Amino acid sequence: MNMNLPVITGIGSVTPYGPLGGLISAAPLQPGAITDWTTSGLRRAFLVEPFHPAGIVPGVKTRRLDRLSAWALVAASLALQDAGVDLSVMDRSRIAVFLASGLGCVELTEAFYQSAATNGWAGTDPITFPETLGNSPASHVALFHDLRGPNVTVSSKNFAAESALLQAASLLRHGQADLAIVLAGDTLTQAVYEWYEVADLLAPACFNNEPVTSADGFIPGEGMVAMVLESAIRPAAHPYAALGSGRWAAGGDARASVRQLLGDDLPDFTICTGTGAPCASSLPARDLVSEDSLIYPAQAVAAGMGDAGGLLHLLLALSNRPGRGKALLLGRSAHGGYVALRLELF
Repeated sequence: MNMNLPVITGIGSVTPYGPLGGLISAAPLQPGAITDWTTSGLRRAFLVEPFHPAGIVPGVKTRRLDRLSAWALVAASLALQDAGVDLSVMDRSRIAVFLASGLGCVELTEAFYQSAATNGWAGTDPITFPETLGNSPASHVALFHDLRGPNVTVSSKNFAAESALLQAASLLRHGQADLAIVLAGDTLTQAVYEWYEVADLLAPACFNNEPVTSADGFIPGEGMVAMVLESAIRPAAHPYAALGSGRWAAGGDARASVRQLLGDDLPDFTICTGTGAPCASSLPARDLVSEDSLIYPAQAVAAGMGDAGGLLHLLLALSNRPGRGKALLLGRSAHGGYVALRLELF
């Protein structure tokens, strides 16, 4: 193993599996019925069950926060705990925070604009406005843990999470930070769900109790995943994976680029991300990897998070990895974009 590669040493998540530190040891999920708002007939989604953040992270105050910011605080804290990081002995100016989100703090953004529509701009709630900013969750994580390093928020079509992971790894490789917390997530609201429905983007399983299949469309979801990346393995750390080189592009010849990235170093394990279509058919992966390579297909619960689902795809794959070996994180969007990242699994 190349000891100079950034490593994933901690994982935390707030997902439909619940708030958890470390890997997810659970079977595939089926979506649940939406009950928080009135729907015209059955509507299903992958939802996070309500929980009390302060019961998991003592001292955290979330009363005025968007759910996305509250989940970011919980997931980041669980990831740091899982990594065994003692922030009191670290240079906090050398700790970075990266956030990936497709929609940002959409709940309080909706509330702010609804108040403006009802009461006029002069009647909006000024306390709500700061929580409409896309970088609010990353800022709350930095403030709560007193982290003074780079703070970056990414909102990139299809591969926001993977892009944040690549940028954080690059920062560590270039010595601009010692540790990075990478977060990716979104919340689901009534307005967002109804937009998906009007746009005819939803899978048939959203409207009935049939099991999730590979049919066209997707099932909306929500959640937040955090990963701790470190520039070197601490003696007490138990790393999950090391991050090698990667590429991300909005278009171009994906096959040629990924082949160049891999060279003769073919993976033992291929992790599909992206929009949810199995990369075995959308790239296709079998054109790039050996016949012996295992392919872990994109998971519906992660695909439901759209642009921010990449870290959940990776977390689920790590939870089901066959063992140590070389891996390829691979995704292809419906619009021609692609992402590829080499990993070494521990």
